[in-house]
Amino acid sequence: METIIFIAISIFTLMIAIEFLYGIFVGRNNYRLNDAISSLSQGALSQIISVFTQLFQIGIYTGIYSSLTLFHHGKFWNEWYSFIVAIILYDFTDYWLHRMSHEVAFLWAAHVVHHQSQEFNFTTALRQESFYPVVGFVFFIPMAILGVPPTTFAIAGLTVLFYQFWIHTEHIGKLGWFDRIFSSPSNHRVHHAINAQYLDKNYGAIFVIWDRLFGSFTEEKEKCVYGTIEPLNSWDPVWAIGHVFCKLTKNAIATPRWSDKLKIWWMPPGWMPQDLAQQPLEGTFSEVKYFYNPAMSRTSAWFAGVHSVIIFTALCLFLWYEEALPTTISLGISAQIIAMLWIVGSVMQGRLKTGKGLWIELLMLAIISGVMFNLL
Repeated sequence: METIIFIAISIFTLMIAIEFLYGIFVGRNNYRLNDAISSLSQGALSQIISVFTQLFQIGIYTGIYSSLTLFHHGKFWNEWYSFIVAIILYDFTDYWLHRMSHEVAFLWAAHVVHHQSQEFNFTTALRQESFYPVVGFVFFIPMAILGVPPTTFAIAGLTVLFYQFWIHTEHIGKLGWFDRIFSSPSNHRVHHAINAQYLDKNYGAIFVIWDRLFGSFTEEKEKCVYGTIEPLNSWDPVWAIGHVFCKLTKNAIATPRWSDKLKIWWMPPGWMPQDLAQQPLEGTFSEVKYFYNPAMSRTSAWFAGVHSVIIFTALCLFLWYEEALPTTISLGISAQIIAMLWIVGSVMQGRLKTGKGLWIELLMLAIISGVMFNLL
């Protein structure tokens, strides 16, 4: 698995570099350092958290497969075409997880991080959700009951995930017949857009035919505006994955009726009980006020860039050796990486000066190292 991840990281890094250089060459560069680092930080967080959520990613699936499978077709799943079947089944169940993540508030809270970037490029593809496996694993239980082996399930999941990388670009136009069957850059731009006619459309990961069958497809016609209706307006990676959960919790506490306390989590995103109802957002989606791009000094930009290289290198090494590390060490390294990501986000946002960021970084390193040493 580590080898697959490192091959994927190498390919993704190369493709990001190619897209960036191509954008400059044709005069349509859509990369910003702060936005790209923010997206990559979410990818780093998702990989760190995945280390500690294997129970939800594959453990529960394996348990259900071992005890509740209705169809035992071991020979079938050894054939080459079984992987095609598994990919289709995974893509179908993923469609419903994805769709429900736009229609159910607590699922949206886990998924929203993937939509927060106001740019649309290959780094957006790596802006992955940290808590998605924890809240979304139940959608894949039918595959276990149908007898899809855990290894085949995992490979199908990686295939669907890796496929989606290339469709996060503005540099590939419409592809004719391909757009009618498969999820493509044109189709997926629509999904990430907040234009009124594009909201909650084109959920398919590999196949867009699910959207056509279940009435959630729309074609790209006008220029897409990206992000979320209520913009994040922050580069804080921890706040990015938690702010909607915080808002739901706050509203659930504030509303007096117990039925509403539960509804807040299960109703569509943005739903509010009458006692907490607010006026809808004003203005159009294309107004500048929705574009978040605080100025960064050259020093802050260098700080963010250099630290990001250090962080992502440390993350790769951690993921490579993680299985051989004691849990205490893994937790300590993870905490330090998360702390550094937060510091970089705070520097880019202007909440911390670079010097203060370095001092906080060293202090956190000393504290975490001390705790790890005492626990060993």
